[in-house]
Amino acid sequence: MDLSQKIMAGVLAAFLLISLLRIFSAPIRLALKVLGNTLLGFLALWAVNLTAGVTGIALGLNLMNALVIGILGLPGFVLLLLVQWVL
Repeated sequence: MDLSQKIMAGVLAAFLLISLLRIFSAPIRLALKVLGNTLLGFLALWAVNLTAGVTGIALGLNLMNALVIGILGLPGFVLLLLVQWVL
């Protein structure tokens, strides 16, 4: 493989990499946003469980609860409280 073929292969690889990044940038951005919100949901659940002795409100600290709070926000928290109250 001579130099011109290596340069062409490098240009083609860079073009493919840029194309893939442009195609998948929105789903990757959405996945990172959901991950960040889920981490914030974990922190919210942890804070709620820290104050459970004072407030009497306790929710399980697990991935599903964190996802609900992370995706839905405050309405998700209220939804979890209502589900706990009903069940």
